[in-house]
Order: sequence, then C-alpha cells, then structure tokens
Amino acid sequence: MRILLVEDEQGVANFIKKGLEEEHFTVDHAVNGEDGLSYVKKNRYDLVILDVMLPGMSGIDLCGEIRRLEIQTPVLMLTAKDSVKDKVLGLNTGADDYLTKPFSFDEFLARINALLRRKQDRATELSYKDLRVDIVSHRVYIGDKEVVLRPKEYAVLAYLIKNKGKVMSRSQMLADIWGYDFNPQTNFVDVHIKSLREKLGQVSSAAYIHSVRGVGYMIGN
Repeated sequence: MRILLVEDEQGVANFIKKGLEEEHFTVDHAVNGEDGLSYVKKNRYDLVILDVMLPGMSGIDLCGEIRRLEIQTPVLMLTAKDSVKDKVLGLNTGADDYLTKPFSFDEFLARINALLRRKQDRATELSYKDLRVDIVSHRVYIGDKEVVLRPKEYAVLAYLIKNKGKVMSRSQMLADIWGYDFNPQTNFVDVHIKSLREKLGQVSSAAYIHSVRGVGYMIGN
C-alpha cells in the first residue's frame, strides 16, 4: 500500500517513513503543502498523513483542497495542538482521524490500520485462485500454507494481485512500489519477481506470475 506523508520536520518524517517501510508500506514524502498537493494530483494513495503546521499551505488547507478535488483517500492529521477546537477544525475540513504529537508508533500504526480497514471498499484480503494476501497482517498464503516474504517481495505481490488481469510495466511498478526516482535500466523488479517465483514455487507448482515479453508482468489472464 502507498502512503503520502506531508511533514516538514525531517526528524519526525524520517521516524515515520522508516517505521512504515518496515511495516511493508511504500511512502512518498513531501515537505510542504504545495508539494503534497502536487503528489496527490499525480498519484493514487491508500492514505495521506498530514502535519497541520506546514510552511506555506497548512495541513488544514491541504486537506480542504484534497476534499475539494473529490479525492476520498483517508486523511490522518498530525499536530502538536491538542485543543478540542483544533481537532474539530481538522475533522470538519475532511480529515478522518487526528493524532497529537508526541505519539507512540504502536498507536500511530493502529490508527493507520483502522483507517485502512474503513476504506470504502473495506477489503482486508487480496486473492487469486488459492493465493491469498492479508493486507492487514501483511501475510501471504497458498491454501493453508504461509509463504514468508521480505517487505518489498510482499509489496510486489500485493501490487500485482491488486491489479490482476492487467500487464504492469517495469517502470510503473518501480514508480508505484519503490516510490522514488530511478534508473529505468535497473533490474529491481526482475530480481524481486525471480525471488517471488522461487518462494511461491516452494509451496505450489502453479504459475501465478506471468511475464509479458517487452512489457512487464501480470497475475491473471
């Protein structure tokens, strides 16, 4: 899953980004409201995390712009302000939840998972035939057997199942999963696909991931 973090305090941003990436999320980071709005317009996110006190466009204003664009992505607001008035303002602007700094990462993660569970589609599992991906616990199964994957292997598999039936190009996968500028000649995708196939193959002889020559990869027909 892909998250946008809009936070100008570098130390806080590094703490959040590192923790979320360890939980298998892909995180894009913007340092101000204007850049955050640009990210939201160009990409599709599963969750947006906004600091209220941003340089230039505030988190409140950015949340309002997101809702004016009719983007329904869940928004979690972060702030050092803990007054009821400030919380009400954020929630009335369109935020889905509000967390006051400082906070424990466990509570932060629990709130994120709660917001993701409440998404409109309410999906908690992705599947293709007997292959299942639990998007809450980040665990993968073939039948009743668990397949243990590294974080980016999990992200690649979940991404392909989420887009099952579509051929996903290497460049699109790099942009959506790794979430940063990259050398188009890198073999990140191919290396992870190879590893995924080997791990899935240890549990089942079925071929789940298909190569489309000169284009990319897909799951499904």
